[in-house]
Amino acid sequence: MAAYEYTALEASGRRTRGLTEADSERHARRLLRDKGLTPLTVQATSSRTTGGTTPTAGARTKLSPTQVVLFTRLLGALLESGLPLDDALSAIAKQSADATLRRVVLDVRSRVLEGQSLSAAVSQFPRAFPEVYRATVGAGEQTRLLPLVLQRVADYLERRQEIQQKVRLALIYPAVLTVVSVTVVVGLLVFVVPEIVKVFEHSAQRLPAITLALLASSGFLQEYGLLLLTGALVPYVAFQALLRRPGMRRAWHRALLKLPVVGAFQRENDAGRFARTLGILLNSGLDMLDAFRIAEQSVVNLALREALGDAATRVREGEALATALSRVPHLPPLLVHLVASGESAGELPRMLETAANASDRAVQLRLAIGLNLLEPALILTMGLVVLLIVLAILLPIFEMNQLV
Repeated sequence: MAAYEYTALEASGRRTRGLTEADSERHARRLLRDKGLTPLTVQATSSRTTGGTTPTAGARTKLSPTQVVLFTRLLGALLESGLPLDDALSAIAKQSADATLRRVVLDVRSRVLEGQSLSAAVSQFPRAFPEVYRATVGAGEQTRLLPLVLQRVADYLERRQEIQQKVRLALIYPAVLTVVSVTVVVGLLVFVVPEIVKVFEHSAQRLPAITLALLASSGFLQEYGLLLLTGALVPYVAFQALLRRPGMRRAWHRALLKLPVVGAFQRENDAGRFARTLGILLNSGLDMLDAFRIAEQSVVNLALREALGDAATRVREGEALATALSRVPHLPPLLVHLVASGESAGELPRMLETAANASDRAVQLRLAIGLNLLEPALILTMGLVVLLIVLAILLPIFEMNQLV
């Protein structure tokens, strides 16, 4: 059976939309009429050819991390309870209130009913299910431990989502504070200062240097403010365009790794992603070379990813994982040490999980320290700028009072 998306009229004349499962479009229309609906449009959720199913809409469909975690967690629980795969997918589709998720689940179920494996079915939705997800599910199917593997994948996705949300939430306050500070200063210079300066226009007194600098800044922003904003956007757009080139992007990522604070943050973050991905893949039954290849793609920094690619080549040639990783620059020494301990003790997945947890804690600690230093620095800078503006306005007034 396949999933069909329909638009129909109810008996009252109200238009309704939804999804239904049927063997063909004609069957879908008959099912809708049996429900008292008048079908207007009935369309399969994916295009089909004689040779099978080809991903069209599926290649563009994207699910949020929360939706993927919910689907994975529910599917693992239903399979663990003994429910067949197609019945479990049908139950999830009926329970889901989100139309996109329901459409994806029904499409996956239709492919499973055609004889495809679950990993092959979800691979038709590359933007919804990442490569590590598809590979782990495939390993779980091969080892007949799919319910357990799905729970592990859900834990992995939840952990990664939690870290990303913590980083985003931690950066909201400094970003808002910076925007408000810049807006207040620009507003003072463009709108407030010119009105106050009119007091000194007919005065013959010599203005202090700080006041002259303030007047020059205010006049510059009034005359060239928009031009200055455009001039700041042009280099940003040009820089983003340059980063689309692999060579420039690689050079930029290599430079980022050498920065004192940003580099350390990115090294720990990528090391944690790599270790956690490799650990869950190995724990799911995937062989080392395939697991290493997929875990390598989870690394964001291109320079570090290429170095890990060289390490993968050495592992393929027979070198120990710890030895190969020790030659990768910028990897945390703790990761290499724990990998060596895991190899010698035969507990590599558990040690990789330990290394990932250590990297995650280091990322959160560095982020907390950086924000604790950044927030008071922004407040002090804002206060200093406002103080200079106030002094630039008050000093001429004090001098006028003294002359009187």
